Amino acid sequence: MNEFVVGMGEALWDVLPEGKKIGGAPANFAYHVSQFGLPGRVISAVGNDALGNEIIENFTSKGLNHLIERVPYPTGTVQVEIDQAGIPQYDIKENVAWDNIPCTDAVMNIAKNTKAVCFGSLAQRNVVSRNTINSFLDAMPSTEDNLVVFDVNLRQGFYNKEILCSSMRRCNILKINDEELVTVSRMFGYPGIDLQDKCWILLGKYNLKMLILTCGINGSYVFTPGNVSFQPTPKVEVADTVGAGDSFTAAFIASVLKGKTVGDAHRCAVTTSAFVCTKKGAMPILPDEIKEM
Repeated sequence: MNEFVVGMGEALWDVLPEGKKIGGAPANFAYHVSQFGLPGRVISAVGNDALGNEIIENFTSKGLNHLIERVPYPTGTVQVEIDQAGIPQYDIKENVAWDNIPCTDAVMNIAKNTKAVCFGSLAQRNVVSRNTINSFLDAMPSTEDNLVVFDVNLRQGFYNKEILCSSMRRCNILKINDEELVTVSRMFGYPGIDLQDKCWILLGKYNLKMLILTCGINGSYVFTPGNVSFQPTPKVEVADTVGAGDSFTAAFIASVLKGKTVGDAHRCAVTTSAFVCTKKGAMPILPDEIKEM
């Protein structure tokens, strides 16, 4: 079928000041992809506990298709504190269920029918989930138009150069923000050049189809061989920025899969992420005018 759009990695609870909300970049990505009418799937793991039950019930109630394995580890949680600028600060608990996503026949069956996948660096902090992600990528159809998105998410030191290099070699679309790009460029040995030049270097070195660079209030860029798209960040009243980057990625990938140009996909992504910033939590319902973009 070669049709699924998969977010793979952490599924967890963001424990926000006003209470807990479903979180994790892969679930956010798959949820928003599904809102754009594509067959989104989230692959992760939860514990045999009440928090795990709630995650599965929540995904089901949202209509988000999922393959959530039960494992003998606690369901993941992240303590999120929002600063005065609305920027989240994270305390991500370790040795949890999503660190131990098993490589099952069901996971491999989805991989064989996947059109696009988004995975990050955080879910690779443990060897079990890292191996499952790599096995999934190995099992995907190797067609030219399949999209493999590596969404860099440098959190609490849960990353290293080896994992980043390996992931960049395996993807054909790299998503990174300006702060992460500075850190990566220091690790890779070219800290003294401007952000755009760093992006061109990565695009060429890893033979990428696209590189997406988000710069917060300073706009965002999509680099493709020989071209760059820039979009300013819309000015909105920010409730919080949790999940905004994931919604950007989802809207962009959904648009590309539906045949939109890079420029149109970029505009849809910016509009979507700006809307998510006006709402609390990572999974608000998108208005029809955004879905129809």
